Amino acid sequence: MNAPVKPPAEALPQWGLEDLYAGREDPRIEVDIEAGAEINGELAALKGAFVGARKEPAKLGELIDRGISLYQGATDKLWGVGAYAGLASSVARDDPAWARFEGDIRTRSSQIAADSLFFTLELNELEDAEIAAALKAYPAAARWRPWLRRVRLSRPHELSQELERMLLDRGPAVANWVRLYDDTLASLVIRTGRESLTLAEALNRLSNSDPAKRKSAARGLARALEAKSGALALAFNTLAFEKQVEDRWRRYPTPAAARHVANEVDAEAVEALEAAVVASYPRLSHRYYALKAKVMGKKRLDHWDRNAPLSAAPTRRYGWEQARTMVLESFEALAPRFAAAAGRFFDEPWIDAQPRAGKQSGAYSHPVTSERHPYVFLNFMGERRDVLTLAHELGHAVHQTLAAPQGTLLADTPLTLAETASIFGEGLVFERLLAEAKGLERRDLLAGKIEDALNTVVRQIAFHRFESRFHEARAKGELSTDEISDIWMTVMGESLGPAVRLNAGYETYWSYVSHFVHSPFYVYAYAFGNLLVEALMEARRRNPEGFTPLYEDLLAAGGARTYVEALAPFGLDPRDPAFWSGGCARLERLVDEFEALV
Repeated sequence: MNAPVKPPAEALPQWGLEDLYAGREDPRIEVDIEAGAEINGELAALKGAFVGARKEPAKLGELIDRGISLYQGATDKLWGVGAYAGLASSVARDDPAWARFEGDIRTRSSQIAADSLFFTLELNELEDAEIAAALKAYPAAARWRPWLRRVRLSRPHELSQELERMLLDRGPAVANWVRLYDDTLASLVIRTGRESLTLAEALNRLSNSDPAKRKSAARGLARALEAKSGALALAFNTLAFEKQVEDRWRRYPTPAAARHVANEVDAEAVEALEAAVVASYPRLSHRYYALKAKVMGKKRLDHWDRNAPLSAAPTRRYGWEQARTMVLESFEALAPRFAAAAGRFFDEPWIDAQPRAGKQSGAYSHPVTSERHPYVFLNFMGERRDVLTLAHELGHAVHQTLAAPQGTLLADTPLTLAETASIFGEGLVFERLLAEAKGLERRDLLAGKIEDALNTVVRQIAFHRFESRFHEARAKGELSTDEISDIWMTVMGESLGPAVRLNAGYETYWSYVSHFVHSPFYVYAYAFGNLLVEALMEARRRNPEGFTPLYEDLLAAGGARTYVEALAPFGLDPRDPAFWSGGCARLERLVDEFEALV
């Protein structure tokens, strides 16, 4: 178990999940699981009907409408219970009872869903022309066109129903490797001096104004990760092998291809993004970190200086109410509707911001289902980055709230657009901070903005390249912790450049990046979203009044549009390599401005 966390200077919110369920023993959990199973059973009774009606367009259209409606109804029930289990467990990783509950719910939901596995497979047996004729003959079904489009992207990669059922049935067992990874990280005790820190606290300490505290936290983190590296590497290796096998059976050409399909994005667009960012390394990260080293009076930065304040003076701290005001007023400047939607999360117990023992690190906004509100999770330490993280997650929450009327299936947004509102929310708060700053405060804020951009663009593309090289190597056999670390050090060294020294212990830092385990190849979405938002904010600067309704429409559409369709009204085309180069150039101008202040 983690050592006790010192209480914060002010009370921070902890969410109340009672409007979902009152606890593990709440009888409503069983009621909803049984309701989900019953709805799913109604859908299962339609097995064979879709292919059987392929010559009768009106009948097929009616069946499609009914089938997807039932599919969504069962999803709402089962996802609601699953969300509760995940939310409650994420703040109690040191409680085996919650871990067991989460695993049991995942298993039961998987078993129920297996009975309707035929549904998407049978829809994908139909030809495009047959579906088009059905939607035309039965117009009510046409609302599901975007969801059908997304389902059919997986058509070339589907297996037989028996194999799909086997993969679904064994899914909860495979997910236990993720659980092992999460529990291992949650149990870390990072010792620094006389203190014992959680992972979230140690990572936050790397931004401390005191160099000695940063160094001590970095070394303590390295020791703690090294002690657990065997288990973490085993989980990483095993899940990569599981993915490798499934990708081979599904005929995905590369390890990242399944993620591209899920994101509805062309591999060429991601490759163009990666190429543009890598080409910009010398002009962005390499150049900036050299400038930062100069400001800090060092020839080279140690890796624990990467996110450090420019001076050793105590960094500005933000209270919770201050952070709340800044975020809501920034959202209000864009549109009152955004501020009102975000404000409800403060008025209701829908945010968990209190760091504490057993709570996992990181931040997220969980949409639950379209019938229920999202929940926001973060570890608020009072740093500037925590204020921006709050804006980021509330951006997600507003996006999820605006898209909810689409229904759970259509509100679900591909990752290529899912980060849009969150990064935009950060940008709004930063603009406010910068507008109020003068002198050295402005320089330091600009440095923070650049570092956040580097963390979101350069660092995440480096993560993507690390994953690509790791999975390529894993295809030849299991990798030792040293072999994984060698890949990590090479890729991160390329991205950070000669002005950053990767000190002993840094080689283990790959092991705490949870996206590698939770969502392989997720990370490029952050860079995608950041550069996309840079383009959107430029569009807002050109036409503030015309921008807001277009932006609101983009968010409200959820996943009903592809990223190309969603961005067309703004005159943006992410398929064009120049789009990504232009985004990098905008970040380069920030470095120019910073250099002028140095």
